[in-house]
This record gives sequence, structure tokens and C-alpha cells, in this order.
Amino acid sequence: MATFLYRLGRLAFRRRWYVALIWVTLLALAGAGAASASKATDNFSIPGTEAQRAFDLLAERNPEMKADSATARVVFKAPSGQKITDPKNKAAVEKVVGALDGPQVAVVADPFTVQAVSKDGSVAYASVTYKVKSNELTDETRNKLKAAPTAGRDAGLTVETGGSALQSMPEGGSTEIIGIVISAVVLLITFGSLVAAGLPLLTAIIGVGIGVSSIAALASALDLGNNTATLATMIGLAVGIDYALFIVSRYRAEIAEGREREEAAGRAVGTAGSAVVFAGLTVVIALAGLAVVNIPMLTKMGLAAAGTVAIAVLIALTLIPALIGFAGRQVLARKIRKAAPDAVAAAEDKPNMGTRWARFVLRRPVVVLLAGVIGLGAIAVPAGSLMLGLPDEGSQPKTTTQRKAYDLLSDAFGPGFNGPLLAVVDAAGSKDPKAAAESVTTMVKGLDDVAVVTPAHFNQAGDTATITVVPKSKPSGKETEDLVHAIRDKGASITTETGAKVLVTGSTAVNIDVSQKLNDALLPYLGLVVGLAFLLLMVVFRSVLVPLKAALGFLLSVVAALGAVVAVFQWGWLGGLFGVEETGPIMSMMPIFMVGVVFGLAMDYEVFLVTRMREAYVHGERPGRAVVTGFRHGARVVTAAAVIMISVFAGFIGSSEPMIKMIGFGLAIAVFFDAFVVRMAIVPAVLALLGTSAWWLPGWLSKVLPNVDVEGEGLQKQLAPEAPAAEAEREPVGV
Repeated sequence: MATFLYRLGRLAFRRRWYVALIWVTLLALAGAGAASASKATDNFSIPGTEAQRAFDLLAERNPEMKADSATARVVFKAPSGQKITDPKNKAAVEKVVGALDGPQVAVVADPFTVQAVSKDGSVAYASVTYKVKSNELTDETRNKLKAAPTAGRDAGLTVETGGSALQSMPEGGSTEIIGIVISAVVLLITFGSLVAAGLPLLTAIIGVGIGVSSIAALASALDLGNNTATLATMIGLAVGIDYALFIVSRYRAEIAEGREREEAAGRAVGTAGSAVVFAGLTVVIALAGLAVVNIPMLTKMGLAAAGTVAIAVLIALTLIPALIGFAGRQVLARKIRKAAPDAVAAAEDKPNMGTRWARFVLRRPVVVLLAGVIGLGAIAVPAGSLMLGLPDEGSQPKTTTQRKAYDLLSDAFGPGFNGPLLAVVDAAGSKDPKAAAESVTTMVKGLDDVAVVTPAHFNQAGDTATITVVPKSKPSGKETEDLVHAIRDKGASITTETGAKVLVTGSTAVNIDVSQKLNDALLPYLGLVVGLAFLLLMVVFRSVLVPLKAALGFLLSVVAALGAVVAVFQWGWLGGLFGVEETGPIMSMMPIFMVGVVFGLAMDYEVFLVTRMREAYVHGERPGRAVVTGFRHGARVVTAAAVIMISVFAGFIGSSEPMIKMIGFGLAIAVFFDAFVVRMAIVPAVLALLGTSAWWLPGWLSKVLPNVDVEGEGLQKQLAPEAPAAEAEREPVGV
């Protein structure tokens, strides 16, 4: 591996014009494809769930009633002391309703015709059903929906709008740019050179540009959702900057040891590049492993992000050495460019912050280990109160029209009105479909937590009926979940008595089914990802205990991160600081998503930091001294990489989309815990306590595992005759 990458690095350095041209061409082609591509259809499905079976049944039996068509509800409230049915107010409502019609509108339900008026007469709502899905609505249709309430507001009414028709691409906010700016500052401080700081940013932007443009180009063909590109951007920027950072840093270290530029580029790619390859593999495994959940949207998001990571790895291995060739000595810090080689070497040997920290940990390993484990354990406590759900309009900021419409309807018609259930009666096997539907209606009315049950509505064939059930509780409440299960349980007796099948669907039921599916998949997914990565790390480190320590440290950091997410987004602690206006259940996808992404990223730091320790150990240093050597060369770079990754993820906390905001916070805090507590404190403490045992590998297993030579031991032997005098062995750093 190291020898192949060494040759690749030298080739890219020599043929830099061709390499640069290839990547620029790929970026242009991806951009052109994105510009000419049609919009994605964004079909959301959850195979194997009852809610999805009900959707499929409706699509087959009642094509004119598309369950996934865009909808909107325009809510009207009369001024204090007035009724919405007063002639003046009624005329204003009807004017708004008339303005809602358009070529993409299927039905506009007048509130006075369908009796959609509250009991006290102060609130009414108009329902709009469109012919297409929300992402297929034209700007003209959306603008008409947004402009229609103006006439009602001019007449003195409170008019707010909600529904899927308002869904659009989430706004990221200026904090994303701030995250990139912070990354640039960290790189400048780390390298002391504008050119060296710019290389990781430039290559990361090129990689993300190719990845995101490819996603946009393939969005329609592969049915990729809006959040897919956001996730790919988030992950691609973070790993792209980090991977380039490690190779540039190693290149500078090779130059400091007196090597020629092409040779230094080859060795940097051969050593740090090997770590990049295996670190990237762990991220790809974790992201691609999301397919085991069997939710197509999540699978596509994971695979798209994994593809972006693969591009980041390839760019780090080829474009970075090519750009280094263009940059010349400008990659080095100004003081190094002007200093004599002997002075540079002497400066490299001086104890730095990483050396001093490693020595501190080696002197007090038990204290550091206990402090890290107990501290993360305390932060993880809120995770025991984790409540899962999917966000609805009730989780939107209180300043949005969707949230205002949600609250108006809840106050006027009850909390469950915003999350109605749809009971679908498949009466094809019943002798008397109408009697079967009446039995279902009677059964549902007798259940707890039911506010309203509408009469059954049959399709033209008369073999399928839909019944709307309005719960008393809010959509995300435990009582509503119990009601869904109760209807499904009672449906078995209906089937026995009448031959008709009862299915429960609707957005609330879908959310419940998705949460259950994700819960069921969490442990298998965790076992798959951790197991595969454990095997991969055994190959990398040729050790049993080091991969085991890495996996256990990851579990500790991810549970602590979940605890922090619960404290902020569910309990509301420091919610104002992070722009959390409404607390509630944690997004159902968060635990499994955090496990996948954070595991891959956590292994990045494990590979980068411990590989350097393994390299020192393989080359003859004692275990304790190898830990110090690893920190002397890697701590500063890993610290910079972690700060950059945290900055990139934290930038997404400013998103208007609750899911993106929560993911950004969760990943940022998880990287902080894993990089600075687990990898920087717990890992050296454990290695100090294990000593030589840390690198133990049974003889039979050593014969079975392939030797990929990540440390570059074979490369060092191959190049030993060509080593310059500056490579003469120096006295090892004392512990």
C-alpha cells in the first residue's frame, strides 16, 4: 500500500498539469450535468411498514386520490370579539380562497362549505390539495400560496399558512460561511503559510463541488432528496479539509528532514496517504452501512455522502501532491523558508505541546483515564431519557407562518387536529364493504384518545374506503402512538368478522413506523459497522486491543453526544444559545445517523494519531516513547483537524431545518468529545497502561491478516539506500 501510494504521489507531482486538468475537467462536467438536470421527484417510501402498504393500496385502488400530493391549509382567525362568519370577515376569507386556485391545484375546500369552522366561530381553515408533490410545485404556484393571505390580513384577519406545499430547500444561514472562515484561520495558524492553508480549502471545495454537482445531476434519475446534498456538503467539507491537512503536514515534515520536493511528496502520500485511505474506508463503511435500515431515503443519503468521501480521498492522494508541485517552497512557513536546515531540524526536535501533553498522560494514566470516562459518562446521563420522533410543523420556529398556523389549529380544534390518522379499509375480500367500513368506524370511536372520526369515503370501485381519525393528543405524543397501535390491533378482529383489512397511514403513522424501524435497525447496524471497522483496524494496526479500545472509546463518545443532544433539543438546556425555539422528541434518524457518521470520523483520528505511534513502535521505539513520538508529530495536526471539523459541522446549526440543525450540533459535539477526550486523553492513557500488550497479535492471526504496511516500514527499507544524510538516526525523545 505505502509503496504504491509513494509512486502515485511522485507521479502526481511530476505530471501535475495533467492531474490538475483531469480534476478541473471532472468539476466542469459535473457542474454542466447539474445545470442541465431535471429536479428530483423525491419519492419517500418506507418498505415493509403498514403505512407504506396503505399508501401503495391507495395508489392502486384510488389513483385520483394521491396520498403524497402536496397540501396546504390556510388558517383564518377573526379579530377579538368578532366571528369569522361575520359578513365582512366571511367576504375576506372567500376572497383569499378564490386567490388560491391555479393550474396545479386539484381542490380548494371552502371552510364555510365543508364546515371547517371552530365551535366558537373565531377560527376557520381552507384546505388546498394539489395535483403534484410538493417538490414539483412551480415557483408561480408557491408565490400564489404565499401572496393569497394578503387580502385577508388587509381586512384585519390573522391569516397563516401551513402544509407540505411550503416545504423547500432549507436555509443554511451565515454560520456555514463562518465555519469555513474559522477553518481557514485554523489552517493559517497551523501552517504559518497562506498557500499551505489554502490547499486543503481549495481541494475540499473542488471535491464537494464534484460530489454535490454529481448528486444534482443524478437527483432525478436516482430520486435523491433535498437533504442529500446538504449531508454530502457537511461530510465532504469536513473530511476533505482533514485529509488534505494530514498530507500537507507530512510533506512539510519530510521537507524539514532535508528531502527533495518530489521525494517528500511521494513519502507524504505513501505514509499519511495510507492513513487517509483507511480512514476514508471507515467513513465509507459507516455511511454505506446505513442501507441495512432499509429506508431508501436514508440509504441514498448515506451512499451519496460516501461517494463524496471517496472523492475527497482521491483528491488528497492526487491533487494535493500536484498542487504542492505548483506551490514550490511557498507551502512552507516563512520562518522555515528563511531558516537553515540545521535550525529547522533542531526546532523539530524541541518538545512541543503534544510532547508535553503525552508525557503528562504517561505519568498519570489512571487519573486521566478515570477523568475522561467519568466526565463523558456524566454527560451521557440525559441519553437515558431519549424520546424519538420525527419533526412536524409544531417544531418549527415560532416566528414562521407554518408554526403560527399549527398553533391556531391546535388551540381551536384540539392538539390532534394537526396529525390526523388515515384508516384505510381494504374491503375487496368482504361480502359487504359498507358494513365492514361501519364496523371499523364504530370500533375506532370506542377507543381512547379519539376526538373525531369522519364517515367512510369509498373509491369508485367501492372496494376501498378511507376514514379520517383525529386524535385528542398532539401528533408526537405517546397517546397518539398508542392509538395507532390500538387501531392496528383491533383491525385483526375486523378482518376475522368481515374479511376486510384495516391499515393505518398518514404522516403521523408514517413517523411512528419510521421511528420503530430505526429503533429495530440500530443494534444490527451498530454490530455491522463496528464489526467491519474492527476487522479493518486490525489489518491497519496488526493488533487486537487497539481496535477494541478504539471501538469502546467511540461508543462512549457517541452516547455522551446523544446525552448532549437530549439536554439541548429535548430538555431545552442552553436552547437559546443554539437557536432551539421548541423542544420535543429527538429526530428518529439521529441515533443511527450519529452512530454511522461519528464512527467513521472518530476512526479518522484513531488512524491518524495511532498510526504514527505504530510507525514509531515498528521502527524500534519502546511503547511509551512511541506514544510521545505519535503526539509530537500528530497532536497539533489532529487538533487542527478536529477544530476544523467541529467548525464545519457547527456551521449547520444555523440552518432553518430542524433536522439539519440537530445533526450539525450532534456531529460537532461528538467530534469534540471523541477527538479531545477519547483520542487525546483516554487513548494514550490506555496505551500507557497496556504497554507492549497493546500491540499484541496472535501468531496464527498475524499469518492470516494481510500486511498492508500502513506505517511504511517496507517503503522505508526500500528507500534506505537513497536516504540523505539528514535522515541519520537522532537520539529518541525521552519519556
